Formats: sequence, C-alpha cells, structure tokens
Amino acid sequence: MNEHPVPVSIQILDKEYRVSCAPQEREALLQSARILNMKMREVRDGGKALGIERIAVMTALNIIHECLQNQHAHEEHRQYLERGVDRLVTKIDALLGRRDRKETID
Repeated sequence: MNEHPVPVSIQILDKEYRVSCAPQEREALLQSARILNMKMREVRDGGKALGIERIAVMTALNIIHECLQNQHAHEEHRQYLERGVDRLVTKIDALLGRRDRKETID
C-alpha cells in the first residue's frame, strides 16, 4: 500500500524544519531529529564559536565515525561467532563420525 508522505516539523538547534516522510516512518524521523539535535548541540557547546554549516559537517563526521566503529565491532563479533559455529560443527562431525564407525563395527 502506497501511503502519501506526511509533513513533519523537527527542531534542530532551535530552528524548525519541515520535512516529509511516510506515515510509518514518522516516529523514526522524530527520534533521528532528536539525536541529531543533541549531537549538534554537543559539537556547538564543545568547540569554538562555529557556524551552523561547520557544526553540521563536524556532527556528520562524528556520526559516520561512530557508524564505522559500530560496523567494525559488528564484523569482529560476526567473525567470532562464525569461528565458534565452525568449531561446533567440527565437534559434531567428529562425534557423528565416531558414532558411524561404532555402528558399522557392531
């Protein structure tokens, strides 16, 4: 079902922006705007007097950096789990192989 986009008002650094999104994405958009606003405030409050464009760029770089770190950690975790699964499969194969050999001997 194709739903028409709905207008949504968001606040970023005390400035209102109107954007459109699918109705089912409204809450995610509002949550994203709250996080972006918080991160942009952190950049603004943590640095020298910066213009809005520089704050936006620095915030975007920080967010992308966090995403890349999370992606790397996720990949390491996936590899760790994959190695664990491989070890379990090897153990199961070994146990089944022993069982098969016993059955053929009996």
